[in-house]
Amino acid sequence: MKKDPINNHIQLNDSGQLIHLLGLEGLSKEHLLEILDKADKLIDKDGNLKKSKALDDMSVANLFFEPSTRTRNTFEIAAMRSSANVINVDLANSALKKNEALMDTMHTLKAMQIDMFVIRHKQSGMPHHVAHHLDGVAILNAGDGTNAHPTQALLDMLSIRQHKPNFENLSVAIVGDVTHSRVAHSNIQALKTLGTTDIRLIAPEGLQHDSARCEAVACFNDINKGLKDCDVIIVLRLQKERMIEADIPNEQEYFDHYGLTTERLALAKKDAIVMHPGPINRGVEIDSSVADGNQSIILQQVTNGIAVRMAVMQILAKNL
Repeated sequence: MKKDPINNHIQLNDSGQLIHLLGLEGLSKEHLLEILDKADKLIDKDGNLKKSKALDDMSVANLFFEPSTRTRNTFEIAAMRSSANVINVDLANSALKKNEALMDTMHTLKAMQIDMFVIRHKQSGMPHHVAHHLDGVAILNAGDGTNAHPTQALLDMLSIRQHKPNFENLSVAIVGDVTHSRVAHSNIQALKTLGTTDIRLIAPEGLQHDSARCEAVACFNDINKGLKDCDVIIVLRLQKERMIEADIPNEQEYFDHYGLTTERLALAKKDAIVMHPGPINRGVEIDSSVADGNQSIILQQVTNGIAVRMAVMQILAKNL
């Protein structure tokens, strides 16, 4: 595959309207607020999701080249609640297994009158590549390599805003594998765009930002110092293969040094909220007493994820 630069400028048309969602870099505060405001309106006063006819007669295809049942399901539910036809492409038995080029498959699907592609891929930049070479359809990035996960960051921002409306005054701690986490990368970008200046990255040395990137944020290898008086704690999922790279001997060792416990949570502000993109590794990244505690908004994030994905799809559909 010819490598294209990860260029988020192709997300906007000449009028500055969003036509793809590939990442958050290059998007304005107004773009992000448009999505968050629309998502807010899709949740009623009781916290239930509304239905919409916004994507009636449109078709959305989910192409998940790496497994993620939770994310795929929320995109599917979001499309269905917006009245779209949803196609989950069977990649395990697709023509790609017969060495058909990816773009040939994409052009074939477009010829089937697909209006929107939701793409998750282990290779960073793949959704950008598709958007660069395929006209007339909207591309949503559902996670690409270690690069970006824009809808996860947007649902996180919506969840934060429901509890902490003023982003400018927030202290936000992100705990875990910062280096490889596309969730962390997109959250950092979203927070900066919305005006947060106190962003704290807490990680072991082998999973932390390099020194150059730490100049724009505060980096900690001591979780107790990093959590002190913060308003929001975002705990990242730790994959076992990353432990080996970071010279972490076992899960217990990681939990002892970086797991979020009730004692460590007490270092944050009394009204601090706890978040996690899921699925949770209990007893590795976070203690069950915290995950299930009254400061956790993890399940609220799941509901918000559907609302945000509905909002993004509806905005892109309007601009097609």
